[in-house]
Amino acid sequence: MPYLRFAILAMIATVLITVALANRDLVTLRLLPEGLAELVRYPESSNTISMPLFLVILASLVGGILLGFVWEWLREYKYRAEAVRRRRENDRLARKVAAIRQDDGQGDDVLEILEDAGSAG
Repeated sequence: MPYLRFAILAMIATVLITVALANRDLVTLRLLPEGLAELVRYPESSNTISMPLFLVILASLVGGILLGFVWEWLREYKYRAEAVRRRRENDRLARKVAAIRQDDGQGDDVLEILEDAGSAG
């Protein structure tokens, strides 16, 4: 299995290196469109940046992956919260069962269960 993982990583690296070598030309990226930059009097020097095209492509890929991870993490919040709630409930019930087992028979378990059900509802 480690060989398969290494082979997949090697193929991905080969594709990324090929894309980088094929797209080394400089491109100019603008923060604002020209008309809007003139309207708000934003300086031209801080409105543009020149970089190789492969960096733009790789940065877009990384940004998209990170955005996807964050989106999925936020979407799954309700499931994680429910799991924590259930884990706490299971721990509480396990402590209660252990306390009942340690009880020497003093007290009435049926009354205790009915009292707990009445207080919870």
